[in-house]
Amino acid sequence: MSSLTYDLTLAGLAVGSAAALTGIGLIVTYRATGVLNLAHGAIAMVCAYVLRQLAVEWDWPLPLAAAVTLVVVAPGIGLLLDRAVFRPLAVLGSGPAQTLVASIGVFVLLVGGAALLWGTGARADAPVLLSGDPWAQLAAVLVLAALVDAVTRWTRFGRELRAVVDNRPLAALGGTDTDRVAAAGWAFGSFTAGLTGVLLALYVRLDPYGLPLLVVEVIAVAVLARMRSLPVAVGAALAIGVAQAQLTRVHPSSAWAEPLVQAVGANLFVVALLIAALTVPVTDTRAALPSTSAPAPALPPTPPVAWLVAGVLFLLPFGFAGSDLQTSVQVPALAVILLSLVVVTGRGGQISLGQAAYAGLGALFTALLAAGRFPGLPPMPELPALAVAVVLVAPLGVLLGWPAIGRRGLALALTTLAFGVAVSRFVFAQPYATAGLGLDRPAGFHSDRVYYALELTLLAAALLSVAALRRGRTGRALAAMRDHETGASAAGVPVPALKLLTFVTGAALAALGGGMLGLGLRAFDPAAYDPVRALLWFAAVVVLGADNLLGACAAAALLVGVDAGVGGGAAAALIGVLAVLLGRHPWPTRPPFPHRDQTPGPRTPRRRHPHPPDGLIPPPATAPPARPASSATPQFPARPAFEDRGPGRSPHAAEPQSVAAGRGGSGKAPRSGPAARERRRRGGSPRAPLTAHALRLSYGAYTALDGVDLTVEPGRVTALVGANGAGKSTLFHCLSGTLRPDSGRVELNGADITRTPPHTRTRLGIATTFQELAVFPSLTVEENVALGAEQGHVRHGDPTALEAVLRLLDLAGPVRHHRAAALPTGTLRRVELGRALAGRPHTLLLDEPAAGLDTAEAQRLARVMAALAADGMAVLVVEHDLDLVADIAHTVHTMTAGRITP
Repeated sequence: MSSLTYDLTLAGLAVGSAAALTGIGLIVTYRATGVLNLAHGAIAMVCAYVLRQLAVEWDWPLPLAAAVTLVVVAPGIGLLLDRAVFRPLAVLGSGPAQTLVASIGVFVLLVGGAALLWGTGARADAPVLLSGDPWAQLAAVLVLAALVDAVTRWTRFGRELRAVVDNRPLAALGGTDTDRVAAAGWAFGSFTAGLTGVLLALYVRLDPYGLPLLVVEVIAVAVLARMRSLPVAVGAALAIGVAQAQLTRVHPSSAWAEPLVQAVGANLFVVALLIAALTVPVTDTRAALPSTSAPAPALPPTPPVAWLVAGVLFLLPFGFAGSDLQTSVQVPALAVILLSLVVVTGRGGQISLGQAAYAGLGALFTALLAAGRFPGLPPMPELPALAVAVVLVAPLGVLLGWPAIGRRGLALALTTLAFGVAVSRFVFAQPYATAGLGLDRPAGFHSDRVYYALELTLLAAALLSVAALRRGRTGRALAAMRDHETGASAAGVPVPALKLLTFVTGAALAALGGGMLGLGLRAFDPAAYDPVRALLWFAAVVVLGADNLLGACAAAALLVGVDAGVGGGAAAALIGVLAVLLGRHPWPTRPPFPHRDQTPGPRTPRRRHPHPPDGLIPPPATAPPARPASSATPQFPARPAFEDRGPGRSPHAAEPQSVAAGRGGSGKAPRSGPAARERRRRGGSPRAPLTAHALRLSYGAYTALDGVDLTVEPGRVTALVGANGAGKSTLFHCLSGTLRPDSGRVELNGADITRTPPHTRTRLGIATTFQELAVFPSLTVEENVALGAEQGHVRHGDPTALEAVLRLLDLAGPVRHHRAAALPTGTLRRVELGRALAGRPHTLLLDEPAAGLDTAEAQRLARVMAALAADGMAVLVVEHDLDLVADIAHTVHTMTAGRITP
């Protein structure tokens, strides 16, 4: 091996060893607590500063300083975070979205606190903890990994840790002290973070922003290991580190290729993070969206006086002079950037940590267009350049919107973060994009006051645009997607297209704000758009009201004003404290993420999956997917005596209510004649039924469906019964489109709809309700039902049709104006059914519709279903209540072990 190759290999092993430590710490913390600790890098930075303070500033002996830092300070930070932040969140039942916000809050708190204590300047005198020989670092990492693996495999604590990973509540019931396991995980994870910080501080200048971001980049190794395998994490870290070092030897002859290769060689961990985030399934099995079981606190409408006060405060800078006005110029621009998060996160419910990239691209494109350096376009004045930059950046929102279609929660957060880091490293930090680039204000707007007036005009336009997006049909669809993505899709909302819309709109707003900020500063400053800023902006918007337009303006003023008045890092520290407290003491801000996340059934996969969709940890091969608790499982006969009653033979079918009329009636609705033909013209039953042919679906070694055939015929109630785990809900979700079978097909009217997404099936006339309620808590009862009318099979604006459904389900009274979040289960069942019926479907799929209902409510539901079938609708019911099934079903199928019993 040549001397250069050997030296580069050693350098790569040194960096890879530090990255491996990060992977080990993240995996242990995640396995013990379920938290992906994005604050890992900030803990590393704080520990590096503490070691430097003790050894350099206070002249402590290095061994003593290292012992105090790594044995006392680092684990102490982990124990403090466990006790003060994440254990209370676990007690409250918070999902991954809340813990993510808390983790980001800890990140910005530590970064801001370090900036306040030690300043924002870089330090190059970090002490050397281990010898300069990289083999010492590698040996330490390998010994630590082997020790962790041995403890996990062969000790009682390791068995407890594995039990907590598999099922934390069950482990607690079995006598395991889960709090102790979590505390140990946090202490060890923080210890590895501290060791990472003191090792990496030798290779980068120590500052509050650079080192945390560098550690964030090497999260890639933990993601590649799927947050489970220590050997994979260590191997990936060492391989990437060596490859990154060796790439510095590559010098392409092409002038355009050389800077790109150099950029890749210096940022290979960023490339790995982006690839891992896009390809490795890392979504937590819990959803990241609200459910009706624990609605977000209600947010009263912003009173006009609040807007009046805000307007007065934003006009005050016209009386400022000098540096005060120059600082104020940043506020409207930042407010526009934060409005992009209101659209994406507050209204769309999507976690986006990459908005700083779009803001920076807006500023960069504005500068390039004004300088005439944008390929294919001539030089142009600054204001037209800003407008064109917004138009150019907006389509780039698809780069995040497309992955968001199939991802949510932690997976989406990592993807957007990776995108922001990649843009920062490969665009903003590279001379080929920014060298010699200048930026000035538009002609006639050089004065701070005049330019501030222009900014206020653009801010007002942005506020009006976002407010318009939150109203009407589009606003209801966005609110539904945020409240309950699966329910929105079942209502007919085109969720993939709507996600793309939110990211494209968010990119346009961020680009506008970024360009305004660049023009106000009269320069393109890459530091103004680094990924750490994106984390700070996200936390600020969530803290002050993600769905609140005034909250975005207040957050901008707070971020700029506090740093200007107190010092750099003060705003980050304040926002960090508020973000940490938000999960424990929520105030009425209507955040996009509730305290508890439950989704009715599996999410829509984008491909045939060998394991449940988006699972960070695959399910055990020996057990079926968990099903929510329901009533006690009855003993089903192999072939019920009420197998086939024939059409119209339900006990309740003698006096059906006419669905078309929305009022009581007598006699069975005719299957032919003018009334039935009119009903079919408006969206009645198809000429052929909904059928399933030889459906098969497996999760690893567990077979959920084993060649199932089923027909849901028009004018009949078909019931599906069986014990828990028999495959009923899996079959139900294959029919509704929320699951895709491994083989077999689903047909409607003879057409194959196996790969058709749920919202398209709804628009084809297949309406769905779920066992766990899929209504939208931020919308009123009337808005919930109206959404079905707007997005369903027969989309219409006929208010009489909406009224008919409300009257049919006894929702036409004052309750129609109540938010769904405040209603009891029985009423919510009717709301969900009303949403399904408002689109005039021909086929209705109901998964345990009587769950949570009392006897009177169940009887009312039975009468409605009987009336629907008598009116010609095809109804499929998955139900445990055999009395209800006996009352309404014409055909009953019993499922056992993934098969329908003959």
